[in-house]
Amino acid sequence: MTTGLPDFFHYNLWANLRLLDACAQLSDAQLDKTMEGAYGSVRETLMHLFASEEGYAWSLTKTAPTPRLGEGDPFPGFDELRRRAEQSAKRLIEFAEHGDPTTLLHLDKGTYDADAIIVVIQAINHGVDHRSQIATLLSRQGITLPDLDSWAYNDTIRAN
Repeated sequence: MTTGLPDFFHYNLWANLRLLDACAQLSDAQLDKTMEGAYGSVRETLMHLFASEEGYAWSLTKTAPTPRLGEGDPFPGFDELRRRAEQSAKRLIEFAEHGDPTTLLHLDKGTYDADAIIVVIQAINHGVDHRSQIATLLSRQGITLPDLDSWAYNDTIRAN
């Protein structure tokens, strides 16, 4: 696949894990706060984010944890979300390294067709979008997340 594409998923994993570490320090009230315009509460958005990433990994590789995380499932805790985020990222990175972006995928039980690269783009965009929503939910509560942007990622990988 295109040189550099795996880096998007390495960044996505880094940002997801950093987000989980920050959210693990929050109270239940902070995790359950909602606001108009966001997907849901921080907790609901995290469940949606990681259930979706398992779905993208499944669409691209036909491998995923069993059972897959469901958005309506009880919150499994931060350690389990971290483990699942790492598993999904591994599969997404492997696809980015070795997969064929032109493979036609039959999604939504065969009702929607898209090339694999569209799922790749969606996976990255989806993560950025929902991490941003969580940052907004928290900033409205006076809580500042660590930087999750590509500049902070660059600083992290250059420091290691």
